[in-house]
Amino acid sequence: MPTYEYKCNECGHIFEKLQSFADEPLKECPLCRGKIRRLIGGGAGLIFKGSGFYITDYKNAGDKSKKGKTTKLGNSGDKIKNTKEKKGNDD
Repeated sequence: MPTYEYKCNECGHIFEKLQSFADEPLKECPLCRGKIRRLIGGGAGLIFKGSGFYITDYKNAGDKSKKGKTTKLGNSGDKIKNTKEKKGNDD
């Protein structure tokens, strides 16, 4: 259930109320019984609950080198080859 934020037009009291989507919006302030309006909120961030949401959970343990791996770029489907070259001292 979402939490809605309300503000009283009379006294300026701001409060939150946990309501179902199907519930009618509140119409009066719990303090002064004045007319209230529901505020537009920015929404909550994405919340992951439980274990298993760590970047280390998705790495390949056997992949020590990225040499020769291909990486997909954008929507075009173009691929590039990621190669690591050893730089020698050719003086």
